[in-house]
Amino acid sequence: SFLNRIYIPQILATGLEILQISCKIIAVKCFKITSRFMFGRTEVIDNTLNPDFVRKFVLDYFFEEKQNLRFDYCDLPSLFCLPQSFLGQTFCTLGEIIGSSGSRLERCLLRLKYGYFSYKNSWIRYTGPLSPGADIATMQLCANKLDKKDFFGKSDPFLVFYRSNEDGTFTICHKTEVIKNTLNPVWQPFTIPVRALCNGDYDRTVKVDVYDWDRDGSHDFIGEFTTSYRELSRGQSQFNVYEVLNPKKKGRKKKYVNSGTVTLLSFKVESEYTFPTSLHYMNPYQLNAYAMALKAVGEIVQDYDSDKLFPAYGFGAKLPPDGKISHAFPLNSDCENANCVGIEGVLEAYYDCLRKVQLYGPTNFAPVINQVAQCASEVTDGSQYFVLLIITDGVISDMVQTREAVVTAASLPMSIIIIGVGPAEFDAMEELDGDEVRVSSRGRAAERDIVQVHNVIHLYVVILVFFQF
Repeated sequence: SFLNRIYIPQILATGLEILQISCKIIAVKCFKITSRFMFGRTEVIDNTLNPDFVRKFVLDYFFEEKQNLRFDYCDLPSLFCLPQSFLGQTFCTLGEIIGSSGSRLERCLLRLKYGYFSYKNSWIRYTGPLSPGADIATMQLCANKLDKKDFFGKSDPFLVFYRSNEDGTFTICHKTEVIKNTLNPVWQPFTIPVRALCNGDYDRTVKVDVYDWDRDGSHDFIGEFTTSYRELSRGQSQFNVYEVLNPKKKGRKKKYVNSGTVTLLSFKVESEYTFPTSLHYMNPYQLNAYAMALKAVGEIVQDYDSDKLFPAYGFGAKLPPDGKISHAFPLNSDCENANCVGIEGVLEAYYDCLRKVQLYGPTNFAPVINQVAQCASEVTDGSQYFVLLIITDGVISDMVQTREAVVTAASLPMSIIIIGVGPAEFDAMEELDGDEVRVSSRGRAAERDIVQVHNVIHLYVVILVFFQF
């Protein structure tokens, strides 16, 4: 089935924003005709009739299915949607949100009152799917000489980050904590997914509003400034000291300069492999799952190779410097000679490669199988035999093309070993193993069974090595 993972920043999963709603919290429920379940809740926003929710959710979008959604709007004195706190609800499908004209979907808020439905306008704003990628940005900011907004004190400043959309609007993506009673706050470092900040466009405008927090929810606007991911990535420098400007004050006062400044103290980006939860995590004390699988299988297979030179490739990544997506790139970055010396050389190239590329989907097997098949087709005297070792999580995006590639390779001096790792289902992988039913494509069956599939450890697609005997 067609599956797309949808990331919705505000209320639903890829960029939903709720505007003009008399409530504090929204509960999202997914349901079919026979059943329904609570998918998630937004954060609670106190004392406002116009909440701007930040919490994001992730939904799996199935193109061929009707996925019904219900939004319950509540004013919560507690964490439960009690009858007295229920404000109304809105219904739609996930497909309606994704296909909405102008990236905007409007729905009336329905509430049963005195036996009749009453209506209140509500807005659901959909800002489009976020690009894939798992890079995380960590930054810290401080401010100096902000405007004084409190009568009996100074100000209680906090920052709100917005990502610009293609239609000129902005989507909230982060709020900092409130620093009480100061005009020179230093906020704690925080992390945010790069895709939430810029959606893959490093020059996309990022707007930052500076507010003075008030207990009643009517936060005072101090000023704003704009930047971009590319500017922020420069780190601490003279380019990342921003003037906080208040357009209304600037229009009223001729001598107005600014309402303070905000300075970027630090900024760094970590790729997925740097996190302990990642299967690519480079633990200084032990091999990660990729390396364990490669070492365990590679050290056995390498005994059948005479020169111990192994061409090693990766697939499913964006390559520097232009971010081009590749499904067959040498781990050692040498397009002329992908050979690595021994399994240790392959491991070294793998670790070095992780620091340079950005892991990226989809997972296509056909390009690498065809590449090795091309090498095997050049050997006509029977002097060499090729073994392709693929380490994968079992999810194949191009199964039709992969079956075709296997059928073609079956007539060549080569075999394929697929090591399945990770929690994914391997039913699709077993389809390539022709122990019982020979792989076929477009009415043509493979001449022989050349694929062996084994489920060993947890892993995700990236390493590919082939051996010449």
